[in-house]
Amino acid sequence: DCFDGTLIEYFKDTTDFKVELPQKEPIPLPQVIENIYQNMDRDYFVKVLVKRLRRIERTMSGEAIDKLSAFIPDGDLAKFTGSLPKSIQDDFIGTLKLLRNKHFQDLLIHYPRPKRQFLVGYEVEDEVESETVFSIGGSYHKPEDYLDVFARFVKENPDQIEAIQILLERPKEWRTDVLDDLRKKLRQSHFSEKDLQKAHRLVYKKALADIISMVKHGAKSETPLMSAQERVDAAMARVTAGKRFNEEQRQWLGYIREHLIQNLSIALDHFDYAPVFERRGGLGKARAVFQEDLNNLIEEMNYAIAA
Repeated sequence: DCFDGTLIEYFKDTTDFKVELPQKEPIPLPQVIENIYQNMDRDYFVKVLVKRLRRIERTMSGEAIDKLSAFIPDGDLAKFTGSLPKSIQDDFIGTLKLLRNKHFQDLLIHYPRPKRQFLVGYEVEDEVESETVFSIGGSYHKPEDYLDVFARFVKENPDQIEAIQILLERPKEWRTDVLDDLRKKLRQSHFSEKDLQKAHRLVYKKALADIISMVKHGAKSETPLMSAQERVDAAMARVTAGKRFNEEQRQWLGYIREHLIQNLSIALDHFDYAPVFERRGGLGKARAVFQEDLNNLIEEMNYAIAA
């Protein structure tokens, strides 16, 4: 019932537009630690290190715990990781001395694992047990690594990809053509919306995260992941708060909600060819229902969706 954004071409292909591909391999663990030691984007690399250690903790065997006890109390990597950001802040020299220990690093890389596990291609399942991996330019990444690379890509490209800059800095400019451009540029850089959603489901247990929150979460990890429906309902609540609508207007707000859940943006011309609107009278009817408030309503809805 909803306009899917493919009926009209909102932009011309920019064949000379080039986006630098993200690095093909995750940054090696020793380099992550060294970047922290050298104070290179320390906050970011501390977060990367915490994610790597969390992954190790989930996949190591009992033998690994015994080996780690030579370096950290009781070999309790989960407890060590949980306190790591504060330890780095409070005792930088002592904590980095441990982290830069070559034997400790070697154990973190070659730690004993349970005897199982096969890496298979995306959407391919092994009959025994498997992990999903994602391809970036011919190299393969586990979901956590894939999202690490995506987060770095988002942080490094707002000046080159205007859609990212609009989402992060100028949400009042959010429009359908901006959304289409964002999806296009992400696909060109090996980050399809479908792959990103699957990776976020596997890593964060969040099904169907919308593209807006995935980009915002990549830029700032504390930003919550939301589904399209959650985002639209929050935006509708924000826009309609304190306002009064008659019964017909409330019905049309329901149609707008339905459209936004599928499209995450709305424009006046959508009312003439999106089926959910067109079969109920199109733009002419919408103007009659909301009168002079329709234009402001559209602007406020788009802003609330992107904010």
